Amino acid sequence: MHFGIKMAAPMKKFLTRIVSQSGDSPLGTVIFLHGSGDSGLGVQEWVNSALGVKQLTFPHLRLLYPTAPARPYTPMMGQYSNVWYDRQQISPLAPDDASVDVMAADLSELIQSEVQLGIPINRILIGGFSMGGGMALQLGYRYLREVAGVFAMSSFLGKQSLVYQALQSDARPVPPLFQSHGEEDSLVMYPWGQDTFKRLTELGVKGQFHSVPGVYHDLDKQTLLKLCDWINVQVPQS
Repeated sequence: MHFGIKMAAPMKKFLTRIVSQSGDSPLGTVIFLHGSGDSGLGVQEWVNSALGVKQLTFPHLRLLYPTAPARPYTPMMGQYSNVWYDRQQISPLAPDDASVDVMAADLSELIQSEVQLGIPINRILIGGFSMGGGMALQLGYRYLREVAGVFAMSSFLGKQSLVYQALQSDARPVPPLFQSHGEEDSLVMYPWGQDTFKRLTELGVKGQFHSVPGVYHDLDKQTLLKLCDWINVQVPQS
């Protein structure tokens, strides 16, 4: 058994919580990106608490929970926060910020570090909650279409996002999508998530959208269990 929790930096730009597979050797990797102002440790503990488990593990998959570097964040009046990118406001009317490109390059290096460990890129999943899911959508549909899948929970893209432009101009295959959203979300509005999924699927993305009644901007057990099932389909043990 190789189960364990480590504090490590697969690359120096990220402090990353690593949860080893519970089986003999890793056959894939799941990278879970936290929401704005959180950390890898914070979202790891949140996932475990929502599931009611001591530690989420997979027999064949490593779990990585990186922490975004602190940067000035405009919605917080320029105060430093652990965010994947800056934006002018939390709104679908805000354009993609140039900081998305910088972070995409850094996360691509993180993924490449997994490839160097022997994990094929088509057995690496990238996703997250809120801003983390938004960053995963950027990464999977603009930069690294070879990944096994993308998941986005309580996330959205701006109406003029460069992701849509990339899908229109580049006919290469794209990874499947798991998206979920609490119907009572008052921070990232439910229709923002719906519209994002609708536009992505109109542009050729195949996926599933899970509406979660009675849930606000939060993680819930049933949706996380569905996500785990989806992960096992995209990156099976065999």
